[in-house]
Amino acid sequence: MDSAQKSARLQKIAHECREEILPMIYKAASGHPGGSLSAIDMIVALFCEEMRWDPKNPHWDERDRFVLSKGHAVPALYAVLYKHGVVTKDELPTLRQIGSRLQGHPDRVIMPVVEASTGSLGQGLSIAQGMAMGLKLKGSDARVFCLIGDGESQEGQIWETAMSAPKFKLNNLICFLDNNNGQIDGTVEQVMDIRPIVDKWEAFRWYVQEIDGHSMPAILGALEKCRKEKDRPCMIVAKTIKGKGISFMEGNIDWHGKAPNDTEFKKAMEELKAKNP
Repeated sequence: MDSAQKSARLQKIAHECREEILPMIYKAASGHPGGSLSAIDMIVALFCEEMRWDPKNPHWDERDRFVLSKGHAVPALYAVLYKHGVVTKDELPTLRQIGSRLQGHPDRVIMPVVEASTGSLGQGLSIAQGMAMGLKLKGSDARVFCLIGDGESQEGQIWETAMSAPKFKLNNLICFLDNNNGQIDGTVEQVMDIRPIVDKWEAFRWYVQEIDGHSMPAILGALEKCRKEKDRPCMIVAKTIKGKGISFMEGNIDWHGKAPNDTEFKKAMEELKAKNP
């Protein structure tokens, strides 16, 4: 399979996952569609192509790890895990229900393939750094991938990791920043501007790339460059669109954390299915 075919395959999976994300949130009448839809392409690229992992052996020592620091986007992760048979079709409509494995934020106790319970924003990147340090000390060549949000990047703990990871030369730590410029209270610039993002991470001595976070060739190309980095942690600043794939959600802050009603859900699913007949 050449690179174009590989990208097309992954893009199709990502689109199919969007068709699973919306029904989950609709059935729960609660959740975060905006950030789930902006992050799905990156999560698909990791779990369906880049990462070394075994869905049937979640505790395999040599697996690559993934930490979803912006834990509210977990419907995207569940959709990808469904593609790998970790989550069943019957479980998808149980999002956010008591007793379900599909909680509103990742829970590593009830879902072993989840590496860290996250949702308290800012903490996931520190957890990922700890994992990366532990793997280095063990002499393992496994890597740790982390996905953070740009609103989340207003948390001070993010910048403690930004400072310390290069000190320990954690080239096995690769982070995506889902730069959709939206959070629950408004745009990131309005709430607490974090620009210039690339310059900040470069100043902390990370290897930084800025890409289109919805382009599979760009995502895969960035990951390929990260594999060649020998001394630094990697930051991939992914420019994304909140609510990507649904016209009335795209770029609309209102869809950060609410479920669609009956009419909105019908319209959204019609749009998605029309793009993937």
